[in-house]
Amino acid sequence: MIYGVFGPPSRFWEKDFRLSDLGINAVFISSGDIDQKTIERIGAEGGQTFAEFPILNGDYDGYVANHPEAHPIDETGNPVARATWFMGVCPTDLAFRTHKMGALRSFLAEYNVSGVWMDYLHWHAQFEDPYPQFYKTCFCESCIESFQIATDVAVSGETIAEKAECIFMQAGCEWEDWRVSVLVDWAREFHSIVKEIRPDALVGNFQAAWKDEDFWGARRRCLGLDFNALAPYVDVFSPMPYHGRSGMLPEYVREYVEFFSSRHCVYTDPDRYPRLWPIVQAFDSPRVEPEELESILEYGLANQSSGVIAFTIDNIIADLGKITAIKKVFTEKR
Repeated sequence: MIYGVFGPPSRFWEKDFRLSDLGINAVFISSGDIDQKTIERIGAEGGQTFAEFPILNGDYDGYVANHPEAHPIDETGNPVARATWFMGVCPTDLAFRTHKMGALRSFLAEYNVSGVWMDYLHWHAQFEDPYPQFYKTCFCESCIESFQIATDVAVSGETIAEKAECIFMQAGCEWEDWRVSVLVDWAREFHSIVKEIRPDALVGNFQAAWKDEDFWGARRRCLGLDFNALAPYVDVFSPMPYHGRSGMLPEYVREYVEFFSSRHCVYTDPDRYPRLWPIVQAFDSPRVEPEELESILEYGLANQSSGVIAFTIDNIIADLGKITAIKKVFTEKR
């Protein structure tokens, strides 16, 4: 069973907390914040290190700002607007993909982590806000050409707007399926690289915690996420049921874990994959009380879940009550 937290563990160490004293046996850290000493100390305190690796986030390295050709194009033929704090990137931009996969190889060559979690593996949208933002993308030349080659659909029209209308009117289902396949192919290559360099490392995925029917099927239709299609390349699914942020009750965490457990094949048996380790809200947006955190950690471990991750360490260490909640749930479960 995984009892995890997200963020730099140095925040605990600055307060003289040992991970093992709090029942923590897994730490998830952004790949750019990982160093060898941190990995070694986590291991010495009985924990495993997992890296979060951003995929289709164009803000990282200022990529989209410096490479406008990678900016997603909307159905009118214009660069799509930023989604609040998130800027996506065109998934078929070959130079960007080469850049990200090269960065993954470099990271894995340097650090022997227990796993790497894909993050932002979705088409341009914003699902982490109370009011999700959806966009119709991407209609750049690369995407339209790739779509036609993959599906044998002939897209007519002179302008991008005309081509987009043709797709929507004549090949909507094919377009949706193709967008799914693009993300699956990213996951396939990602998985292949991880297993090539670090065969024992797990491949995880942080993802929207939406049911099939939520927002009229927007998870697959707009984000391009089909978990059954991704399953061959994902060892651990980590949905993000940030209940408060999404305007839901704490019980939604349990409800979603039960949904995912019944809808998808996930396992708790040793050496069987994929598994389910949800990441739950510890941050105050809005306020999460310690008792509430204790409940959602328990909910996150319901049904077929074999782990839970609290997001984030910064929010936990700032509140003694939340530290107590983490310790209570994690030590009692171990």
